[in-house]
Amino acid sequence: MHKLAIVSWQQQAYERLLAATPLPLLEITNDPKQATIILADPPEIAAYLDDYPQLKWLQSTFAGIDALTKPQLRQDYYLTNVRGCFGPLIAEYVFGQWLSHSRHFPLYSKQQQQHQWRPLPYQSIAGKTLVIIGTGSIGQHLAQVAKAFHCQVIGVNRHGNSPCELFDRIYATAQLSQALEQADVIVSVVPATSDTTDLFNHQTFSHCHQALLFNVGRGNAVNIADLYQALDRDQIRHAYLDVFKTEPLEQNSKLWCHPQISITPHIAAESFPVQVIEIFKLNYIKWLNNQTLNYQIDFSKGY
Repeated sequence: MHKLAIVSWQQQAYERLLAATPLPLLEITNDPKQATIILADPPEIAAYLDDYPQLKWLQSTFAGIDALTKPQLRQDYYLTNVRGCFGPLIAEYVFGQWLSHSRHFPLYSKQQQQHQWRPLPYQSIAGKTLVIIGTGSIGQHLAQVAKAFHCQVIGVNRHGNSPCELFDRIYATAQLSQALEQADVIVSVVPATSDTTDLFNHQTFSHCHQALLFNVGRGNAVNIADLYQALDRDQIRHAYLDVFKTEPLEQNSKLWCHPQISITPHIAAESFPVQVIEIFKLNYIKWLNNQTLNYQIDFSKGY
């Protein structure tokens, strides 16, 4: 019998879903000393890993697992995350914000409150160039939606190889500046690693020309001090930030008040229990059959 511990702010939802469709040889436990498997939100479990001496496998309920890959934490277990379910949600966020900006919807809302009738010129997003940093499942879904809007799509990844036919061009991370020079809109969906820390900095921003910037990956990717300068120099026209190096964002942060920055509280793509449980179930069956788990994390790489 395998013992499962659930450590999540949505614990009751996960318990209900597992009770509705029980898995063979699996029993939920509240005793950390008995648990061999954990289903958990990374920030909730990170400080308590040592309380689980029999831990063999941890299924993250998030895509982001950087809270668990810090070098001071134990790494003597299998770690898997969730993938494949966030692409549509991230696309809704990015294109919702982009279209709202392009068609001046926030300004029209203010005009309505003031009973003003002032049509404004606008540009269609068709024909615009979208640069996506990170070409995994989320990046590919963004590319698919962009194609429906007749956008040009450029992808950037570590190796410069195209993962699918949705990208018009692909650049390696070492060629990031070449991609940014063509960008109308930039979307970062990279994981938190040493290679992506301050990926957007003074040097990379210098290749941007009035681009919109979306950070929906990890907060460490954007150097905030350099972002302020890029906004002042009109290298970045507007920044949409959903993730931050420190969360929650400090109340006294200057980011809150900047007119060219839009802040959301890490909500671009939430983990819905129904989707997470389906991924967990498939992995659990693989676990029972001694098969390789889906979405396994390489601790040495951080993703």
